[in-house]
Amino acid sequence: MEYSEDLEQASAYAAKAIEHMSAQTIPATPTNFAIWYAYVTEKYPDLKKALDVLISNKQTFTSSKNAELYDKYFTHSEEGLALQDTSKKIEDQVGRVLDMIGDASSGVEGFGDSLKSNLGDLANSGSLDGIKSVVQNLVQETQKMQQSNAELQQRLKASSTEISSLRQNLEDVQKEAMTDALTGIANRKMFDTALRKAAMESMETGEPLCLALTDIDFFKKFNDTYGHQTGDQVLKLVARILSENVKGRDVAARYGGEEFGVILPQTDLKAAKVVCEQIRNAVSTKRIRNRQTGEEMGNITLTIGIALFRPGEPLADLIHRSDEGLYFGKGNGRNQTVLETELETVEAR
Repeated sequence: MEYSEDLEQASAYAAKAIEHMSAQTIPATPTNFAIWYAYVTEKYPDLKKALDVLISNKQTFTSSKNAELYDKYFTHSEEGLALQDTSKKIEDQVGRVLDMIGDASSGVEGFGDSLKSNLGDLANSGSLDGIKSVVQNLVQETQKMQQSNAELQQRLKASSTEISSLRQNLEDVQKEAMTDALTGIANRKMFDTALRKAAMESMETGEPLCLALTDIDFFKKFNDTYGHQTGDQVLKLVARILSENVKGRDVAARYGGEEFGVILPQTDLKAAKVVCEQIRNAVSTKRIRNRQTGEEMGNITLTIGIALFRPGEPLADLIHRSDEGLYFGKGNGRNQTVLETELETVEAR
């Protein structure tokens, strides 16, 4: 991030940033200072909006929360650098187009001046030779203008093609950075980004937000028995079923290994269980068969844990409760969906 404040303005921003950090009992580390300096400058709307929501919800700025904010708004991964590079190329290409248009405008002004001059000469000319000379000049200037327009058209066409190519490249890089290479659904990075966004929106709107974590029962045994290639096909199958059973703003992602996550905005626990049961049943009815040998490998099943977001809580807590439900189900027979409220009932006994 770049700043252009003079010393006086920068000092004022720095003092205000320290004031905010002190009010929130945040240690004045370099990374924390960068977050709050950017906040007080108001140059980064997404960061300011996120912090305003957290402050309004009386969020405690723990070290993990501060690290999460810094990672989201200040660090640049390899994919991020690729996005920056492509964006810069687009910006440069647009700059060239503007230069071309500027040159063309200058050419039009020059042609207009030449036209006025020659028309004046034509009006003042008293001989046939003089008129002839003026007409020749007009023809030459017109031909130059036509040639200039033709060149401009070719250059604009080439730049338009380049910008279109760069835009497609930018979209491809963005998609690749957020997509799991094996399954084609959202990856862990996209999961983290989408969950943060969904949590912010939940706090702003008051709408419920549920998170479901699931993994494939006995997947390691399946992998060891039938091989990793078959295991990969199973992962793809589960990912496809997840994608087919979520809709709208829901996000299905590969969380890691054989574990998947489903983010369900505007969804309470009861509705979330309905969605997850659809997914679980859809998976359990699929029979796995080796296409080459015809060998039947049986069914696969999922165990799912669901938790409801509590406004202002660290997302690690939400993930932990979902995980607890998942592992409770694993220890109690597998192939089931467990709500966090069911764990509370068990603990109360």
